[in-house]
Amino acid sequence: MSLTEIGDQLTLYSGCIFLFTGLIGNGINTFVFSRVRTYRTTPCTFYFLVGSIDNIVYILINLIARIVAARYDIDLTRTSIVWSAIDQFLVTSQNVNLRRCSNIKLAYRIVIGIIGFWSIHGIFAPVFYNITTVRCASTNAIYAIYSTIYVTIVITTIPVVIMIVFGGLTYRNIRLTRVPAQQHADRQLLRMILFQILLISLSILPYGINSTYRLITSTNPKSTDQQLRETFVTTVVTLVTYFYFSGSCYIFLLSSTRFRQTVKKQICWCLTGNQIHP
Repeated sequence: MSLTEIGDQLTLYSGCIFLFTGLIGNGINTFVFSRVRTYRTTPCTFYFLVGSIDNIVYILINLIARIVAARYDIDLTRTSIVWSAIDQFLVTSQNVNLRRCSNIKLAYRIVIGIIGFWSIHGIFAPVFYNITTVRCASTNAIYAIYSTIYVTIVITTIPVVIMIVFGGLTYRNIRLTRVPAQQHADRQLLRMILFQILLISLSILPYGINSTYRLITSTNPKSTDQQLRETFVTTVVTLVTYFYFSGSCYIFLLSSTRFRQTVKKQICWCLTGNQIHP
């Protein structure tokens, strides 16, 4: 079996697993974060809600396309976690003015702005891409370089750095908090964010490293075997990114006792028909 066939089989079977677990996990996130008022009106968890909805859309559009392409030879967000990390720093700050910046109305405006910005940014991609039966590739050398730098810096490096920095600052703020109940709630959210940061780092960084390598070696002469190996590696690191899109709910369940209890209560509500307020 060739590397191309192995890559297709890997995409097909692992893609189906990511699709199944991702839709269930993000569906649970969306259900819980949208139903529970304390989650729905808190900026940090509101960003989690938006991120979960975005994950569902991404999985349905992008992952299904990859599975179909691998099976039938037919070709078809990290931002929210960054803002969640920043919001937790603001809400735990000793500075009153910074705490005031953490409010749900501002979160609504930020989300609308993010959707608008990335929608405009994505308009230019179809202009510079050419879809063939073999692959989807940029037809413009400058845009190809920009795309690789964009993935490496904007998508990979900057979000991880921002989340690590604000995660550390949030931890410092929590240690300065003197109200035990508030400190406990903040620690719960901080753990959720830190686990998300770890998940993003492990799933996205390999893709960024691979993109950087391909950019650096793009002008080097390569044999057919080397190109096949690089394509296989790209397939693997691309699939690894779906750990983030499919795994957020399970990370929340693992890291937060409160979230586990809330999910359990909401499931009981669905099964019994009796509303239970957390």
